[in-house]
This record gives sequence, C-alpha cells and structure tokens, in this order.
Amino acid sequence: MSILENLQRWEQQTVAKSLSKAPERKADFTTSSGIPVKRLFTPQDVPADYAAILGYPGEYPFTRGVQPTMYRSRFWTMRQYAGFGTARESNERYRFLLAKGQSGLSVAFDLPTQIGYDADDPMSAGEVGKVGVSISSIHDMMTLFDQIPLDKVSTSMTINAPAAVLLAMYIVTGRRQGVSADKLRGTVQNDILKEYIARGTYIYPPAASMRLITNIFAYCKDHVPGWNTISISGYHIREAGSTAVQEVAFTLANGIAYVEAALKAGLTVDEFAPQLSFFFNAHNNFLEEIAKFRAARRLWAQIMKERFHAQDARSMMLRFHTQTGGSTLTAQQPENNIVRVALQALAAVMGGTQSLHTNSMDEALALPTEKAVQVALRTQQIIAYETGAADTIDPLAGSYVIENLTEEIVRRAGEYLARIDDMGGAQRAIEEGFINMEIQDAAYQYQRAVERKTEIIVGVNEFAAAETVHPDIMHLDPAIEAEACQRLASLRAGRDNEKVSALREHLAQAARGTDNLMPLIVEAVDHDVTLGEICHSLRAVFGEYRPAVMV
Repeated sequence: MSILENLQRWEQQTVAKSLSKAPERKADFTTSSGIPVKRLFTPQDVPADYAAILGYPGEYPFTRGVQPTMYRSRFWTMRQYAGFGTARESNERYRFLLAKGQSGLSVAFDLPTQIGYDADDPMSAGEVGKVGVSISSIHDMMTLFDQIPLDKVSTSMTINAPAAVLLAMYIVTGRRQGVSADKLRGTVQNDILKEYIARGTYIYPPAASMRLITNIFAYCKDHVPGWNTISISGYHIREAGSTAVQEVAFTLANGIAYVEAALKAGLTVDEFAPQLSFFFNAHNNFLEEIAKFRAARRLWAQIMKERFHAQDARSMMLRFHTQTGGSTLTAQQPENNIVRVALQALAAVMGGTQSLHTNSMDEALALPTEKAVQVALRTQQIIAYETGAADTIDPLAGSYVIENLTEEIVRRAGEYLARIDDMGGAQRAIEEGFINMEIQDAAYQYQRAVERKTEIIVGVNEFAAAETVHPDIMHLDPAIEAEACQRLASLRAGRDNEKVSALREHLAQAARGTDNLMPLIVEAVDHDVTLGEICHSLRAVFGEYRPAVMV
C-alpha cells in the first residue's frame, strides 16, 4: 500500500473515530503567514531533490547552514543589545556583559544620535540617552569603548542614516587604541530602506542615502575588510507587524536594491557581497521561524548566483544576526517573557543564526536591569551548553513539516519578490506604499485575531491574572542631558574651529559631487567635528526626506 493510500486509510478509520469523541481545537491551523499546518505531514510533503533543495552545510544553496560544521566548531556570537544614558554608563554595562561571558557587543544609540542631532541641539531636548546611548563626538565614542580592546571584540552598531559617521568614529577610536582598521570586526546596520518602511529614523532622501551606503561598501572593501558593511534588517519589518513570509520577502527585496546600487556605483558583486549581512526577528511560531531562516538562506543564494552571477561562494551566503521578538513581550506577567525568549532563541539556533540577542523580561516596561540582562544572556548559554541543540547541524532537517514549511516560505516570498520586481524594485515599492500597506494589513489582521481570541497571548487575552506589577525598574538621571551639553560646549571651546569650518565646507563641496565621502568623514571626526555638524553639512546639500502621505 502506498503512503497516500495508507494516509487515506488512517484518516478514514483511526482519525475519524478519534474525532467523533474529541474534535480538534479549531477548524483551521495556520502559521502567522497563513500557511496551512496539516494534521500530519508525510514524505509526500517533502521536496524530492535533496542536492538541489537542501545540499550540505557550507555549500550552495546553504539551506542547511553557511558553515560546514556550524556550532560544532564555534557557538554563535552571544551579542546582547545595550546602550543607555551616557557613554560612561553604557561602557560599564558592556564590561559587565563581557565579564558574564558575552562574546560580542551590540550598541543601541539614543534617538537624537540615530537621526543625526547632537545632544545640545534643540531637537534633542528630552530624548538624550533615553532609548540608547548618546554619542555626539569622537570623545563620546572613545569613552564608550574605554578599556575594551577593539581588536579582541566584535561590535554591532544599530545605526542607519548617520552610519557613516558612527563607523568613522569607531575607526578613529580603534586607531587611537593602536588598532588598525583592518583589524576591526563588526557590523553597521546601515539599512535605510527599512527605515522608510518600518522604523522612521531616516534623514536624507533615498538617492543620497543609497550613495552613503555604497560609499561605505567601497571604503570598507579597501580599508576595513573584516567589517560587515550593512545588516539588511527584517527585524523591524516584523516588529511593524509583518508575517514571516513578508519579513523574508521585503528584507531580500531591500538586499537586491543594495546590490544593484553597489553595481551601479561601479563595484563588482564579489568585491562587496561577502561583507553583506542580515538581521532577522525570532518570533513565536517555533516551527515557522526555523523554516523561515532556512528559506531565507536558500532564496538569497539563488538570487546572488542566478540574478547577480556571483562566483565567490561567500557572496551567496546569507549570514544573519537574530534578535528575539520585542513586540511579543508583555507588560502583564513579565516573567512569562523569559519563556517566550527562550523558545524564540532556540528557534534561531535551530535555524542556524550567526549571532543572537535575547531580550530581557522587563523590556515591555523599561530599559532592562542588570539582573534581567543576565537572565537573558544565561538563556543563550543554557541553550549552547546544556540542551545539545548545537551539537548537530540543522537538527530539524528532514522533518516533514519543517521541509514543507521551508518550501512554502520560499514559494510565497518568491511571489512577493516577483511583484516587487514588476513595480521596479524595492525603492519604487516603498514610494508607492505597497510594502507599508501589506505590513499594515498583516498587523491589522493579527490584532483582530487577538481581539477575537483566535490568537492567544498568555496573560493578556487569556490566563490573565489580577496583579499589581512592581518590577525593579531602571531609571535614568535627568542630569544626563545637561552634562552632555556641557561636554559639547567644552569641546567646541577647546578645538580648532577654523579647521572644523574648513572640513565641513570640504565635506559639503564633496557631497555636491561624486567622491566617496567616507575618507572626509573619518578626517572630520578625527578633528572633533561632531555628529550633528557632519549631518547638518550633508542636510544642507542632500535635503531631508519627507514621506508621502498615505490616504
């Protein structure tokens, strides 16, 4: 009897008898992307061509991982995202995390820094140090990494519109530590397209922003070869309400746009593509998330090989950082977040992530406390050292449901990519509002499901408890802003302001042309030109982006 015939027999006899006594919990089971989850998956649901669809780890199409031995040789980088208040306070947190066993740093910048304003700018009032660390000058950056040897640690910086400036500060900080740029390792997010889609910390219009991005590609190729020049981010797309399929599709569409921009700027694909990296969300649907990571790897490998004709295998590898889902954290029963984060982190590991941040249980309430951060880090360490999940590569490969979901995400994300291509690419799809509207619709449908209780959030719309939460909340000193302004006043009084004016004019003049701006930005920060001054000089040439109003 064939598998299909046996399946039909089982459903008609065994299952039917069971359902007459105990009906299933709901009529339809689907993933967050609306992919049907069948009662039972069998070999019939798995693609037959193993070599073409799965292959082997470290080999095209990289479905099973980008490294031949994955975590059997080295665990993923445990990189907790942190930054608050002053550079000195954040430096103390980084050193605390490194002492607890963290293997990489991830810098959170405050809102003024993210949109190119110094701490003493009127636009910064009330926001200095609130959602990240305040960095206005090279001196702040040097304080941030005081006693942290930059040739020994990998650093990720979540910065986009002013990414060139913060990278320049990091390069100069390394130089002043005695670490040459070619020894620096890390990532700058540098993904402006997702800012237009989902996050909003943009400064310049798309064309100018893309120029700055490709300037970084070209500069790092020659001077900072160990640096990942962009982290193409699906995380914020997912946080805005997208499905898993949309997260993959819209992230890869942005990736395609960056590759095309670099090629148009005169780079060859294998010169810059090995330095591209990605950033994904780990959400709640455990099986779909594992499949999502595997599908994204295969799709990107195919795109780079077939569309862009990459020859270097490193150009086809989708290497990615993962952060557990911030939007899944609840203020109600915050201890439940420990469980959510652990399962999300496990999905990321079983999906083959290269680095991982685990959210702290109290982040729905405030900036995380040291205790909560330590629990989050210990979550990764327990997965690594105690569960055995990292002992074999791609542990759920061959699972009928995982392989089916992987294939379905590849197919559905591919359909989105084809639609975006037909529109003229990601930038055009953003300008026309297509991507934003797709995400908004997905977010609305999810919220309706929560309200109808077809989606259960434990402790929120089910299993709620009458409770008064009194967590240990981290509070920031309001004097931070005044102190930052005073430091900037002292800096401006003591520097060579004629040199500063000349460097700013030189930068603006170059911005009107076609030269790579990175060397000028590096020189400017080295001579105490501030973040805000550099960004204002570029604003005067490029202008500021104003999104179209969606009606």
